Amino acid sequence: MKIDLTGQVAIVTGAGGGLGREYALLLARRGAKVVVNDLGGGRDGRGGGNAMADAVVAQIEAAGGTAMANGANVTDFDQVREMVAKAKEAWGRVDILVNNAGILRDRTFAKLDLDDFRAVLEVHLMGSTNCTKAVWDTMREQAYGRIVLTTSSSGLYGNFGQSHYGAAKLGLVGLMNTLRLEGAKYGVRINCLAPSAATRMTEDIMDEATFEALSPASVAPGVLALCSQQAPDGIVMCAGAGSFERAYITLTKGVFVGSGEDAAERLLAQFDTMSDRDGEVVPAAGPEQSIYEAKVFQAAAKERLPADG
Repeated sequence: MKIDLTGQVAIVTGAGGGLGREYALLLARRGAKVVVNDLGGGRDGRGGGNAMADAVVAQIEAAGGTAMANGANVTDFDQVREMVAKAKEAWGRVDILVNNAGILRDRTFAKLDLDDFRAVLEVHLMGSTNCTKAVWDTMREQAYGRIVLTTSSSGLYGNFGQSHYGAAKLGLVGLMNTLRLEGAKYGVRINCLAPSAATRMTEDIMDEATFEALSPASVAPGVLALCSQQAPDGIVMCAGAGSFERAYITLTKGVFVGSGEDAAERLLAQFDTMSDRDGEVVPAAGPEQSIYEAKVFQAAAKERLPADG
């Protein structure tokens, strides 16, 4: 069944170029009215202007769609709330939020200024949190919402020179894992997307062939799927060059070493067994770790009880 977003309202941040632009264009082609948000600055977050967002709006309107440009800074909650209010004033609701705005200030941790660390966290983590908070009550009240957070392989797996970026991006997975639980009964579904794409954020680190294959357009179908009525809830989807994968945070069966003076030494001796992925699980929620560990303890305690005699 073809995904039809007619009558829905979408906000896409960082939509003036690259991935965000492709997301906005695709959502509009499928019938959504789109707020094209972009601060218009450089990839390091400095500067600003409306030209990029205006150009995307013009492209959507030329194709018969409906859109408005917005220059709110996602790190400013008041500006974000005003953006949401304008969307509701014009179109009555907000159904979709794609948190895509981001900046890069890559440096090794040894050379990194903490002001840059904070700036990256502010845009990626707090910016997404601000936008999500601004639409949360609306989506709960209308009993429907689809939210996409942009995570990254840098957060999931690490990347040299991106300690701040990786910390922010994995933080968004943590945000998703709780909000999926809190939004479920209100029809609000939230997911993470980890894109690999050739954009102005990555153009100087890829060869030409890779740059062409990893087009933003090849990632956009993943966003459309996560914004659809049939969207999953609480997943991490990786995407690039038309390939889509799912990332998991798993829990191994582990080992029981108990406590005592030599517990750490016994743990190191069984480190490979603890790390064995055979039989690993994906907990449905955080408390399942404690529940599992309590059961392991209880089983071990039961084995130590003297036999009935």
